[in-house]
Amino acid sequence: MSRIGNKEITFTEDIKVTFNNNLVKVSGPKGELERIIPEGIKVDIGSGVINIKRNNDEKKIKAFHGLVRSLINNMVVGVKDGFQKSLDIRGTGYKCDIKSKTELVLNLGYSNPVNFTLPESIQAEVENKGTILKISGIDKELVGETSAKIRKLRKPERYKGKGIRYVDEVVKLKAGKSAGAKGAA
Repeated sequence: MSRIGNKEITFTEDIKVTFNNNLVKVSGPKGELERIIPEGIKVDIGSGVINIKRNNDEKKIKAFHGLVRSLINNMVVGVKDGFQKSLDIRGTGYKCDIKSKTELVLNLGYSNPVNFTLPESIQAEVENKGTILKISGIDKELVGETSAKIRKLRKPERYKGKGIRYVDEVVKLKAGKSAGAKGAA
């Protein structure tokens, strides 16, 4: 029995949800999203409520039950409120500039700046003199994936903490060589 899969998804009247031929479409004030639902999962849409049901108790279908509910809930939240991830760029001379609506220029300590092209439905905003980068959009999966790709360009290093990290991420710094050599000599 899936606890998550059995929960109802509630939505307001400004959001429209349709389900035809294993395709769920959710449209709202911020945009429209669609996703293909696996065979064996049924989506019941009522007035302001969505219920996810499964056709049988096969192991594969049971595994998809809670997943599909979470994906549809993220779609409903995305078209209503949207999602956002914030990245913190730390290091001397490290910063981010927005070149165009779909392209970022990141100075990350390499010999040349790094150009990063954003996906279509993703917006970027730079704050605090180019050291805070906010990635936002209606698709939670795409926002997280884009943020992870940008972070991967220069992960935070362990000795000085330079690099790109999430705003709420904690990076434990290691002690350098000189910390262990004080007692020896």
